[in-house]
Order: sequence, then C-alpha cells, then structure tokens
Amino acid sequence: MAVERIQRVSGTALPVRGDNIDTDRIIPARFLRSVSFEGLETHLFEDDCREAAARESNSHPAANPIFAPATVMIVNRNFGCGSSREHAPQAIRRRGIRAIVGESYSEIFFGNATALGMPCVSAAPDVVSALLDLAETMPSTEFVVDLQSMTVTAGDSTRPIALPAPARDAFLTGTWDATGLLLSDFDEVYAVAERLPYISGW
Repeated sequence: MAVERIQRVSGTALPVRGDNIDTDRIIPARFLRSVSFEGLETHLFEDDCREAAARESNSHPAANPIFAPATVMIVNRNFGCGSSREHAPQAIRRRGIRAIVGESYSEIFFGNATALGMPCVSAAPDVVSALLDLAETMPSTEFVVDLQSMTVTAGDSTRPIALPAPARDAFLTGTWDATGLLLSDFDEVYAVAERLPYISGW
C-alpha cells in the first residue's frame, strides 16, 4: 500500500454557512449505531437539510444536487465543535470532500480530519466570505487548495491560507497515513515481531 502524499486538492466547492456548526449537526447521533462508517455520507447534515425543506426556503447545500460533485467544503468559524465523534469527518470525506477551507475548527475535529487525510486549512473571515459567495453564485468554479504554496485559488483570485506546520508536513510527506506507513514496510513489522519474546515465543 503506497503512502499518499497530499499536496493539492482541486474541484468545485460545497458552501456551508454558519458559525459553531457542531458534530451533531454534521451527522446526527441516531446514525452512529452502525459498527462501521459505511453509509454515513447519506446522512450528512440530515436534520439541517430537513429543516430547510420544511421552511420551504432554499435547500441546504448538502441536499442540492448542483453541489454533489464538490471536493472542497467552505465553512465559517469553529466548525466541528461539540462532541468528539470521528463520524463527522468520516461522513464528510465519504461524501467526496477532500479539503475544508474555513475560519477555524474544533481541535478534536481538526485532528480527526487530519488522520483521514482531509486538510482543514484556515483563512481570514473576509476570504472565507468571498469564497462562500463565489461557490454559491458560481457553483462550477474550480477551487484549488495548495499545501505547497499555502494558497487557495478560486476563479482569478489567489489568497493565503494557514495550516499548522506539523499537519502540513504530515500531508506533504504522507505521514498522516499511519496505516499506509505500516503496510509500506511490513517486513520491518515482522522483524520487530521476531525480536519480541511475547510474540515469537522465546
């Protein structure tokens, strides 16, 4: 299994407005009873989508087919707050999102997303506002999140983004992928096992 190095993510964007969107809104608790993460993407923002439909307002972006191909999500402040459930970033990634651009994130959500290979980069509020507007009004616009240059490009505009150095390095080198690193040199795993008396039976 090859280690995946993540240098850039490109594609259209899913705009999700609102501060303090917690993990229970991202994936409601009643969908956490399964023993795997399979199918969680079908319930992403389910309650918010239902409430938007009941108000007969514009549908929630997650329920709007025009945003279905999105690989980048745009969010506001303190995204992923609340409980520490890893199901939230799992549901987002399984939906097809490969990077998130926002003002800020819950620390635990950020860590869980990093472990899945889904960069959560930060940008200034005015940059995020402009990106949300662009994604909503021109949904076919390509967004490019570049971890080498630490920029996000959308349309004819390129703006700076931020990511803690350890997380950036993990994406660029592939060390975010603990399983991939383990499987990439499994002979060493066997060699270590042979040296351990409680495994080898010495």
